[in-house]
Amino acid sequence: MANFNLVMPKLGESVQEATIIRWAVKPGDMIEEDDVLLEIATDKVDSEIPSPVAGKVLKVLFAENALVPVGEVIAIINTEGEGEAEAAPSETKAAETPEEKPEETPKKKPADAIAKEAKEPDASAELKSSGTQPADGPESEKQETAMEEEEPGSESGRFYSPLVMSIAQKEKISTKELDSIKGTGESGRVRKQDVLKYLDERGKKPAAGKLEQAEQPGKTAMPKVSINLQPGDEVVQMDRMRKIIADHMVMSKHTSAHVTNFVEADVTGLAIWREKTKDEFIKREKLKLTFMPAFLEATAKALKEYPGVNASVDGDKIILRKNINIGFAVALKSGNLIVPVIKNADQKSLIGLAVEMNRLTEAARNNQLSPDDIQGGTFTISNFGTFRNTTGTPIINQPQVAILATGNIEKKPAVIETPSGDVIAIRHKMILSLSYDHRVVDGALGGIFLRRIADLLEEFDMNRQV
Repeated sequence: MANFNLVMPKLGESVQEATIIRWAVKPGDMIEEDDVLLEIATDKVDSEIPSPVAGKVLKVLFAENALVPVGEVIAIINTEGEGEAEAAPSETKAAETPEEKPEETPKKKPADAIAKEAKEPDASAELKSSGTQPADGPESEKQETAMEEEEPGSESGRFYSPLVMSIAQKEKISTKELDSIKGTGESGRVRKQDVLKYLDERGKKPAAGKLEQAEQPGKTAMPKVSINLQPGDEVVQMDRMRKIIADHMVMSKHTSAHVTNFVEADVTGLAIWREKTKDEFIKREKLKLTFMPAFLEATAKALKEYPGVNASVDGDKIILRKNINIGFAVALKSGNLIVPVIKNADQKSLIGLAVEMNRLTEAARNNQLSPDDIQGGTFTISNFGTFRNTTGTPIINQPQVAILATGNIEKKPAVIETPSGDVIAIRHKMILSLSYDHRVVDGALGGIFLRRIADLLEEFDMNRQV
């Protein structure tokens, strides 16, 4: 009997785990190759995972809402369509919900009973996990404390989801702390929101709430701001993507030493070229021609000339990226942002950049981006001009070291040098801003790189054929 182990795929170079949002199959189902098996979510994108093989689903090893490391086996498929399916196998990886293993879900107990159990853990459980004989006195108390820290939730009998357990381990939340958190879920179950709220409140204490520096360098827990609600105020819960964006932005500010430079570029030639080309381009390519392909082209050329900006930081090492993969921010209908990536942008023509940009934008707005579409970026562009904003100071998209913002193109009077003297003329002007990581990109490199992009845009041939 040939069994295929389906593993959690790697959906990006910085992605180490993903959450299972929904299973589209169950044990016993017959599936064809490319049938959707499940939907997963990372800090970058939600994605449907197709089956690489045809066969029969034998086992589902993780429940919905489980946070699973990349490379972990999540399901077993028999490629010959044989075998007996197991709905809840004994080897399920600590991800079953109370519905899957009801016998493990504790009945609600009085508060005094719970407190008594917390103080007097089961001796057999202690022996099993520690491998030592029971003892009385201070040494026994030390062992109990150590066990609570090593195996959170193992003694209290209270159920915690894999996501809650993962957060607790990452944030060094002990079992006693978990047991003290008031749950807002069904039957008092502790949810992710409850843990995050607890971390915010714990962050107010000077000696508490510190994150593991090895995992998030430079990031420290910030005190929660006290807000007094006023009559008529509306409280809106962040959706999952907004929470991810918020965490990522704060992490980036704590990771990189942000500096932002600005230049004004005269893009009159580019503006004239687009105006006389856009109608023909739509007829021929069936695509709208924006300024972004020209911004992408100029940025790719500049990154080729200044590879120090096409880089990442790993501790005290600088990684110079071979490929030039440029991400660009796309605003979604939900109000959130996502950053699809154009791979090898320096190898594409202006038309190629326009076609790929339109494809990715359409896919992003229809929630059809593949995992490959949003990974591998080495530089990012954010177009503030889309919203008629003059300029902005963008936050670096980690683990990159710089991000470009393009402002609105406006007609302005400007002094032009001519052979017969200076004249005042109406020109198309825009502000370019570059935020860069001052740990590895100094002011000279950042300034020269930004000026080079402006020069390339100013030198754009208004008679160019596409």
